[in-house]
Amino acid sequence: MTLGDDVLLEIEDEGVATITLNQPDRRNPLSEGISAGLTEAFDEIEDSDARCVIVEGSGGSFSAGGDIEAMIEGIENEVPADERVRTLERSTNELMRRLIDFPVPTVAAIDGPAVGAGANLALACDMQLATEDAVFGFVFRQVGLSVDAGTSYLLPRVVGENVAKELVLTGDIIGADRAHDLGLVNHVYAADEFDEQLEAFVDKIVSGPPIALRHANRLLGEGLEKSLGQALTDEATAQGLVFETADHEEGVSAFFEDRDPEYEGR
Repeated sequence: MTLGDDVLLEIEDEGVATITLNQPDRRNPLSEGISAGLTEAFDEIEDSDARCVIVEGSGGSFSAGGDIEAMIEGIENEVPADERVRTLERSTNELMRRLIDFPVPTVAAIDGPAVGAGANLALACDMQLATEDAVFGFVFRQVGLSVDAGTSYLLPRVVGENVAKELVLTGDIIGADRAHDLGLVNHVYAADEFDEQLEAFVDKIVSGPPIALRHANRLLGEGLEKSLGQALTDEATAQGLVFETADHEEGVSAFFEDRDPEYEGR
């Protein structure tokens, strides 16, 4: 399925949805076209039976981040700052909110550069897998800008405030192994085994109980913003809902019968 020309979407019968950023000649920036295509893809996935979403880039890049062509146009046409802020809020910010709160588990499959807002796009996914060729950088300073696309929210939560400041204030580009050491990615694989490892990783999620995993994913995402008491209450509420599912009954039966459960998402 093609969403415009900038984003591709494939939803497999096995429950895997793959979103591909498709401006390879520009290294897949978060242009208005890609942002709109991603939002449309999320709409399609929410109306489907997908159990896991892969977000990837085309042409050997994940995402080069900000749209440099749009920045040049803004300078040359003397577009007022408040208008550019409204565009940022309408496109990139809405996209990041949607992705961070997306109910279906998301996996960023990162090959090549993931920089600036593109690095944040990867971080906004629930999990991150990278090839050895992946590189990361929060390089806003290179174009004379502060941070956006959720950097100040996402990055300190992953690497801590001091390391976040180092990455942003220096603009250093780091390789996949360093990114893994910092917790920016879950796993790093050789390029020639990446597709196989990605498929195996996603299969583990897809084979699980979808309703229960969606609740678990949401609760983990919210946990840092809550008190212990609120977290415990919200967990109990979610369990109350999941106790009523056929998947819970199937899981218990499979455990006692010493077999693999077959979850149907109901």
